[in-house]
Amino acid sequence: MATEAAGIDRPLLVDDFLQRRRYQLQLAASAADDHTLVCLPTGLGKTTVSLLVTAERLHEAGGKALFLAPTKPLVQQHADFYREALQIPDDEIVVFTGDVKPDDRAALWDDARIVIATPQVVENDLVGNRISLRDVTHLTFDECHRATGDYAYVYIAERYHADAADPLVTGMSASPGGDTEEIQTVCENLGLANVEVMTEEDADVDEYTHDTDVQWEQVTLPDEVLEIRDALNEVITDRLEKLKQLGVTNTTNPDLSQKDLNKMRGQLKQMMDNDQSDGYKGMSTHAEVMKLRRATELVETQSVESVRRYFERQREAARSSGASKASQRMVADPKVREAMRKAEAFDGLHPKFSKARILLAETLGINEGERAILFTESRDTAEALVEFLSASFDVRKFVGQGDKEGSDGMSQKQQQETLDEFKAGEFEVLVSTSVAEEGLDVPEVDLVCFYEPVPTAIRSIQRKGRTGRQAEGKVVVLMAEDTRDEAFFWISRRREKKMASQLAELKEATDDIEETVGDDGQAGLDAFAGGSAERDAEPEPDGNAGDDVDGGDGSDDDAGLTDFAAETRGGDEADDEGDAGAEGDADGVVATAGVDDGVEVVVDQRELDSSIAKDLSTRDGLVTRLETLAVGDYVLSDRVAVERKSAADFVDSMLDADRSMFEQVGELSRAYARPVMVVEGTNLYGQRDIDPNAIRGALASLAVDFDVSVLRTEGESDTTELLATIAKREQETRDREVSVHGEKTTKTRAEQQEYVVSSIADIGPVTARTLLEHFGTVEAVMTAPEDDLLEVEGVGPVTAERIREVVGSEYE
Repeated sequence: MATEAAGIDRPLLVDDFLQRRRYQLQLAASAADDHTLVCLPTGLGKTTVSLLVTAERLHEAGGKALFLAPTKPLVQQHADFYREALQIPDDEIVVFTGDVKPDDRAALWDDARIVIATPQVVENDLVGNRISLRDVTHLTFDECHRATGDYAYVYIAERYHADAADPLVTGMSASPGGDTEEIQTVCENLGLANVEVMTEEDADVDEYTHDTDVQWEQVTLPDEVLEIRDALNEVITDRLEKLKQLGVTNTTNPDLSQKDLNKMRGQLKQMMDNDQSDGYKGMSTHAEVMKLRRATELVETQSVESVRRYFERQREAARSSGASKASQRMVADPKVREAMRKAEAFDGLHPKFSKARILLAETLGINEGERAILFTESRDTAEALVEFLSASFDVRKFVGQGDKEGSDGMSQKQQQETLDEFKAGEFEVLVSTSVAEEGLDVPEVDLVCFYEPVPTAIRSIQRKGRTGRQAEGKVVVLMAEDTRDEAFFWISRRREKKMASQLAELKEATDDIEETVGDDGQAGLDAFAGGSAERDAEPEPDGNAGDDVDGGDGSDDDAGLTDFAAETRGGDEADDEGDAGAEGDADGVVATAGVDDGVEVVVDQRELDSSIAKDLSTRDGLVTRLETLAVGDYVLSDRVAVERKSAADFVDSMLDADRSMFEQVGELSRAYARPVMVVEGTNLYGQRDIDPNAIRGALASLAVDFDVSVLRTEGESDTTELLATIAKREQETRDREVSVHGEKTTKTRAEQQEYVVSSIADIGPVTARTLLEHFGTVEAVMTAPEDDLLEVEGVGPVTAERIREVVGSEYE
């Protein structure tokens, strides 16, 4: 084992900083040769595997590396590790989060060799055309099991395979999915063709893992808490009876499953799509059931304090303008009011609080442990626990940054300081929400306590990974008797067993999965781009060190690992491609789809919640730019701006006194000559029990009173096509430029002069600049006779006559 204890000596790595572990080198060798999913138990160094690949790629292919992690604390942690482990100047390893201004990110990107970022920031920068992925030679997706649905990883992977000159992707997770199909979906979404799995059963891994004792502790709820729950359940039963009358459920049992509730919602949506008014009433009742279920869950499984805070937020929401009928009905119901009064009067403790204190006393006192983590789903509960436990232990909270009503978040700096102090032993108990679950290098702990069971195998595995790394650890799950806790516990147990067996099956079936992913994904990779498809098509050389993931004692394996940095890629073609990629940004940030001068669409930042901006950014010949627009959602030329509303938003904005649709459209009309309103969705006349004639009246007013073009689309994809068509027609056919009017930023004097002149008779910015260059001042343009105007290039008789007519006619 002397070889294992030695450090790793490779180009760009700090000498002997990393411990030499055979399984990490084997995984890195495979990942350096193909787009690879790396599955490795929590705490065994997935980040080291990615770092080894990054160092090899930067040394061999040049360019830059991009490392994506789902949370800001994780990003900072990985950045610290990379700066310690690599012989690269610290200022060339940069962090991209929302705390860094977009313009600063664009400048930092050009000079960086390694960028470590949250995916949402990179997604925004790609949509906004601030950065190019052309010369990124290694992209790592940490906690890659998130790469499903609309998560930013999926879009970034598509852009990377399309834009990069020489792409290589590594996906990393301790828990890649609940079943083989989910794992294949992750691979396809990220363009991964190779799967490498190591479990705790592997000989090379086993020596670095220890047993984790998992036990569960039941608690019995006091009568006062049960009375609050029962009052709420009565209201749920009443609402379910109404839904039963609509024919969307057969039960009024308040303990019905989430699956049943989702099925019910689907039936109600179908009724809405068929313009059945009962569907809208039912959906409102369904929303009320969901709110009440959340309240019962809090009182059963969290604390009375958390349900008190929840009720207070619901009361505030019901009083606000535009409050939903569901919120208003709920807080006005006599039984709900009774539950609120009981919650306010309760001065005892949820039994989980006492049990948590006992467990901590046993671990930290009797058993002389040093550290413990207590996880909870609720930030309200986390804060209440910190206050309660502080009387007996040195406790700190660790929560996310998101703005949550009635609860303070933590800044990135505060999060990092808290972790540093926990590692240094300055306090003994960390009470954390889910922000610390994924990958965060929380120090070795003696106890992980789940305040409530986690019904998702992925999250349960992530949490348990915080203990048992260097020595035996213990995990305790608290559950309230005869509540949702018990159901969640057994669901979690079943899913974990299923995932463990599937990981074992995955390890046995990697060849079959790679073949499936390869066959299904080849067309997708070809559609993404050319670089990765070539790599996928090349056969692996015989004797690749990464082929035998189980390792062994043979000398051939050791020889392959010794030559890891120099030979895993093999051949000069990759180097040539890497050089080409490294030169891609020589002239600064380019259009990420490979288009420097194309049709441009300016997108308001707030539109990033939809898929439209992302879809537009992937179109050949289209360039997107992000701005915070003062008016409109999309600017398609100097005269066309678009306000986009879903059918529901359209009706809501008719009724919103604070920010009416007509006020928005009035501002749009004043700023742009050709304002457009896009109403998205097929069920405009079935919204909120509004008389259809009132909606028709609003549409008529927009067209007649405001001179706004009202266009209907079926959904986001239809809207995307419409916006692209208008933009191309304006800029290619009409030869108009994009100009943002009504913007909040201050224009230069020249820009203001161009704006004033361009507004005359709708002549546009190009002719405006020509006129100003010819006459010198705005005043001279305004007073020029028609004959003098005709001397200007691009100004014909019709334009000259219009200018004189607008400038010289009396105002009526």
